[in-house]
Amino acid sequence: MEMDIVVPVREGAVNEQLRYALRSWAAHLPHGRVWVVGHRPAWADGVQHIPTRQTGTKYQNTTLAVRAACEHPDVSDRFLLANDDMFVMKPLAEMPVLHRGPVRQVETYYEARASGAYLRGMRETRALLAELGHPDPLSYELHVPMPVDKAGMLRALDIGRHLDVVHKRSLYGNLAELGGREIRDVKVLHRAPRGYSAQDVFLSTMPDSFTAGHVGAHIRRTFAERGPYESRRR
Repeated sequence: MEMDIVVPVREGAVNEQLRYALRSWAAHLPHGRVWVVGHRPAWADGVQHIPTRQTGTKYQNTTLAVRAACEHPDVSDRFLLANDDMFVMKPLAEMPVLHRGPVRQVETYYEARASGAYLRGMRETRALLAELGHPDPLSYELHVPMPVDKAGMLRALDIGRHLDVVHKRSLYGNLAELGGREIRDVKVLHRAPRGYSAQDVFLSTMPDSFTAGHVGAHIRRTFAERGPYESRRR
């Protein structure tokens, strides 16, 4: 049985990134059903929908969405957790398990560039994993789909419930001892034609780099045809 895809979606967006992400998954990523959790854009068709209340921070809202998918009886027991800005650019036989290397190295990267809730959540998640017997955990906070087991993710969410910015992918991935292959993160932040190549299997964008950047034009050219998850009406 092929794994379903679960994608949390924020409220109130037309979300052209999601449109093209769905096209890319339909073309290149073997899967069962697609579950949109949270907001379903009016144009989205042929997808399953789990509505959620989005009254917290973006981190709390996505955690709620993942929990709702794990608790839904019709979502496959193993599923692919994706974001609405993750694009699969080449055909895959199946989705591999990928990670970003040790969390300590990712922390160093973010310490040189930013601070705030995301970095604090990374540190707190790493500290929690160390308490649980994982002194040098791996980061699974990549912008690529991630294979997830419902029971294992629910256990991770319960363990990390006290963290307001839990890095749930990393918490789950280490507790489940997923292992996997290390890659760089594929998020393209800028409009300029750098940070990616036409040979990349996975890409991810910011709203601006998708709308006005070189990488967004590349993605839209690649998936120019309407996909099976769009209504016939625009």
